[in-house]
Amino acid sequence: MSPHPNFILTLSCPDQMGIVHTVSGFLFERGGNIIDSAQFDDTDSDRFFMRVHFQERRPDVTLAMLKTEFAPIADKFNMSWQMFDGSVKPRLLIMVSKIGHCLNDLLFRHQSGNLPVDIAAVVSNHADFAPLAASYGIPFHHFPLLGASPEQKAAQEAQVLSIIEQEKVDCVVLARYMQILSDHMCTQLSGRAINIHHSFLPSFKGAKPYHQAFNKGVKLIGATAHFVTADLDEGPIIEQDIARADHSMNADDLTAIGRDTECVTLARAVKWHAEHRVLLNDNKTVVFK
Repeated sequence: MSPHPNFILTLSCPDQMGIVHTVSGFLFERGGNIIDSAQFDDTDSDRFFMRVHFQERRPDVTLAMLKTEFAPIADKFNMSWQMFDGSVKPRLLIMVSKIGHCLNDLLFRHQSGNLPVDIAAVVSNHADFAPLAASYGIPFHHFPLLGASPEQKAAQEAQVLSIIEQEKVDCVVLARYMQILSDHMCTQLSGRAINIHHSFLPSFKGAKPYHQAFNKGVKLIGATAHFVTADLDEGPIIEQDIARADHSMNADDLTAIGRDTECVTLARAVKWHAEHRVLLNDNKTVVFK
């Protein structure tokens, strides 16, 4: 591991001359060494996006110091920007109901060191996966909702938001959490909550979507990971993937393939978000892989 601290800068702003030169000059003047850099010019919106991962050679540099030094440049170019300490793993809260393949996959990837996050807790409206979370040493919170009134649902969401605040959670992952979040909660989690679902939508809504798809003879099975918004299942897409199906497969086969696809798709989205590679671009995303 390098003895030098490393940081990640992400930004977007109206496209104009001199952005890359100014940012790289800012780092050069301070002894910063660029590890990797990526940029994208959206010609439709005339907006520029950039991610820079860099090392600092100054031994006493801090994230707060860098943010203060960079702020005048951000103001000059009218940037929306963030800067992160590359050694700090984002804190994750996972929400799940009674379908656990995505939860199990994320927990295993985390334990294996393949997911650069700290999992603060698992929250569920059912108690089924308390033993699974405990086997990984992750706190589990059961907040039931069966037959809940709107007032009870609001109280339950307040409990979840309290955990998020107490645990200083950076990102919430809906790993097949089968409850619709309120507009208030969506607003509170804007830009930091990721959902996963099958990609048949708007077709095959409701229960057993893969069985519905089987009855229609589908040939492609997909999954979509996206940011959560108040528009149900319509938030900015981070990642999608597909797998092929054919006539020899039954409904259970399609379900198994679909669940595998959901796991991989969600894990990629969470990893890229944790590495600060995902930038919002109105109702779309820019993903620097």
